[in-house]
Amino acid sequence: MDAPINAISRLLQPRSVAIIGASADPGKTAGRPVAYLQKHGFAGRILPVNPKADRIGDLPCYADIASLPETPDVAIVLLGAERAHLAVKELSARGCAAAIVLASGYTETGEEGARRQKQLVDAAGSMRILGPNTIGLVNLTDAIVLSATGALEMDEFPVGGIGVVSQSGGILGSLLSRAAARGIGLSKLISTSNEVDLELADFIHHLADDPATQVIALYIETVRDPAKFRAACLKAARKGKPVVAFKIGRSEAGAQAAVSHTGAMAGADRMYDALFKQVGVIRAQTFNDLLDIPVALATGRHLRGKRVAILTSTGGAGTLVSDDLGVAGFETPAPDVATAEALRALQTGSEAVLDRNPIDVTLAGLRPDLLRGAIRALLASPSYDALVIIVGSSSLAMPELMANAIRDCLPDSDKPVMAYVSPHAPEVGALLTRHGVPAFAAAESCTAALAAMFKVGSFAAPVEEADAVGFVDLGELPSGSLDEAQAKQLFTRFNVPCAAERIVTTPTEAEATARELGGRVVLKILSSQITHKSDVGGVAIGLTPETVGERLIGMTADVQAKAGVRPDRFLVQEMVGGGTELILGMHRDALGTAVLLGMGGVTAELFKDTTMRLLTQDAQGLHALSRADALAMAKDLKTWPLLDGFRGRPKADVEALVDAIVAFSRMAAQLGDRLVEAEINPVFVRAQGQGVSAADGVVVLA
Repeated sequence: MDAPINAISRLLQPRSVAIIGASADPGKTAGRPVAYLQKHGFAGRILPVNPKADRIGDLPCYADIASLPETPDVAIVLLGAERAHLAVKELSARGCAAAIVLASGYTETGEEGARRQKQLVDAAGSMRILGPNTIGLVNLTDAIVLSATGALEMDEFPVGGIGVVSQSGGILGSLLSRAAARGIGLSKLISTSNEVDLELADFIHHLADDPATQVIALYIETVRDPAKFRAACLKAARKGKPVVAFKIGRSEAGAQAAVSHTGAMAGADRMYDALFKQVGVIRAQTFNDLLDIPVALATGRHLRGKRVAILTSTGGAGTLVSDDLGVAGFETPAPDVATAEALRALQTGSEAVLDRNPIDVTLAGLRPDLLRGAIRALLASPSYDALVIIVGSSSLAMPELMANAIRDCLPDSDKPVMAYVSPHAPEVGALLTRHGVPAFAAAESCTAALAAMFKVGSFAAPVEEADAVGFVDLGELPSGSLDEAQAKQLFTRFNVPCAAERIVTTPTEAEATARELGGRVVLKILSSQITHKSDVGGVAIGLTPETVGERLIGMTADVQAKAGVRPDRFLVQEMVGGGTELILGMHRDALGTAVLLGMGGVTAELFKDTTMRLLTQDAQGLHALSRADALAMAKDLKTWPLLDGFRGRPKADVEALVDAIVAFSRMAAQLGDRLVEAEINPVFVRAQGQGVSAADGVVVLA
């Protein structure tokens, strides 16, 4: 790992930069890198290469790479895709640490582009590549801009603690300019684009060690190496550096046609949700969140609860913030007696509304002393965990006085303090942000920022547990869809409890089995061709020894009429009841293998109360979920109260459920790529001490 990190350090902090294909015209894309390096104060050596020019500005220009007087740390390659690999090969031969390839025309264009991309990789050898199809990188911490983005036409940028890694070049320029306009300080911005070599995870890993970066913001199109991404994000979490990601592609179908409910409910975007949750990544729901959340997290302040004070001089805006916070589960309690008295001592008269929240201090925007006093009283109050200050129109007359007053109070507490700027006044928001008070133009942004701060405060990087049980000898397994009996036999081998049942072929056998199992039974067709048996009349419940034979005859006719298949094998199963019905399944896509838990039964897809966890993978293969993961999954569900004794209901056997989830995940881990789909729906969770029981099962093997 040392060599790649060293190469990335040289990429981000080069002492010399070669510009291959540099133009003397700063108006052209090929002319921008030299112009921007000079404009923004690069202190190292700039080495333009162009056989048609002797000088570019005040710099000598070299005819080719061989003519360079030294080996550059980094080269920006501005040649087209048909020639870029030639320059890359020469640079690698000279010992250059890294090349930034701006050209497009690679895998994003099809088969010929993929051939060019392989050619580029082969040419690079051990030299690192950023791109291709990248806009480059910007290191604001050290005034090093290795990019052609037009956003660098701006004269200056705030420098701060937010590092940005984007798989889109255009988005890098967008975030750079938006952050500057809002007074948000960034540290490094990197566009990885096609990621022929260096990728998201490499830069997350590096920024986790970067003393200038406190928060890492990601613009993600896809995660190419989930294991590497997971390791990098967990490293950042353990270093106390939150990662915020905006993932595009949420509207894609994700799940292909599947025989199980799980396949329909999982989908690619749900898999990303699961991955992000497991590694502590905060998911930005909107593009604006990708700056709003990091700027709040970069303050380093700690949100220990969900009680928020809203200080306002305009009632309507305070209500907007309060309402949005309430929808997200935050509380806005009235001031306690001591806090109310402290506030009342600051301002008298009927204008002040100090016994409720939002706390309306009418003259706060015009009297900095009053604003300071109110802020200090609220930050000192044991009733509040955070403070949102509403900046109304009355504050616009003296924004500097107001910003200074808020800033003066920040050292008094480590509670989050942020501002909602009610009028359209971007310059006031930028002023506050530069003073260390994240300022937002939307009430929803305050909520998103506080929610992210709460998640960061409650996340603990997982401690990996070794699998408790070893390999299960499965013998020879068939390929394709298993019938229900075969599926449950497989579950049983991994110690997932299943309902008692027998295979029958005649009404007489069905009647005898029903007597053997006792009580009421369930009758099902047994078929690997028909998965959703109830849709074709292939399930009947509550049968007795006296009725099961007749129902078998009727079921045979019903299924043949609806499905065109005449069933000749059936299951007679004990009728399980009196518990909570859940669904337990697995789903696999390019991101990995995940286990899904949710509300089960025939309404599983309707309510979609589900949660997912990805299995971890290393050189030894997939690993089962830990018991801690399994319990956390159960607690994630909206229906968790039903398992935990809701309104006097008996508590469910959660320990047995956890055992079943872990056992099911062991099956998914051991079978690996052979397991295409697997699902138990429903799994009945009975009262405490009575266990769980799988009542139906689907398995598809490759």
